[in-house]
Amino acid sequence: MNKGLLVVVSAPSGCGKDTVIAKVLDKMKNDAYLSVSMTTRQMREGEADGVNYYFVSVEEFQENIRKGEMLEYTCYGENYYGTPVGPVKKLLNEGKTVFLIIEVEGGENVKRIFPEAVKIFIVPPSLQVLEKRLRSRATDSDEAIKARLLIAETEFRRACEYDYIVENDDLEDAVNDVMAIIRAEQLRINNMQNKLREVMKNA
Repeated sequence: MNKGLLVVVSAPSGCGKDTVIAKVLDKMKNDAYLSVSMTTRQMREGEADGVNYYFVSVEEFQENIRKGEMLEYTCYGENYYGTPVGPVKKLLNEGKTVFLIIEVEGGENVKRIFPEAVKIFIVPPSLQVLEKRLRSRATDSDEAIKARLLIAETEFRRACEYDYIVENDDLEDAVNDVMAIIRAEQLRINNMQNKLREVMKNA
């Protein structure tokens, strides 16, 4: 079995990262999974433990931090959010592709623990298009949109820390670009050592 692939995906709000990766997961079927985050917030109606989040107590989350069992984590208000290492390692050991949709800071932390992780940054065609998308949601105030755009500019400056940039102008094109990246990474020699040994064994 070849090694699994860990893929970190980041993008400012409004760039469509969730939609792009949802389409990729649909195309890859049982070969790829979206990592489930852990949180200390209360479960909401319609959510399920282990599907939307792993819902745990603050004490349990902090214990995971102390044991080094979190890939990355952050605290918003009174609640913790993060990525547990265990489920990710299990899927990678099964040869699966695992996607982490996380912020830039979280992506940096993941790379320290998994240097082989592939990092993809999704961008809009322009800041003007991003602003139009944010306004079309009709969920944020003008001040909130301006704040999101300032955050986006800051995050764009860190895109050079990533391995790939994917422009999400046309959704299908963006999905195909991510799929092409995944396939190319799967064929890298360090991910194909087992296959190489199998070929040599049968020579």
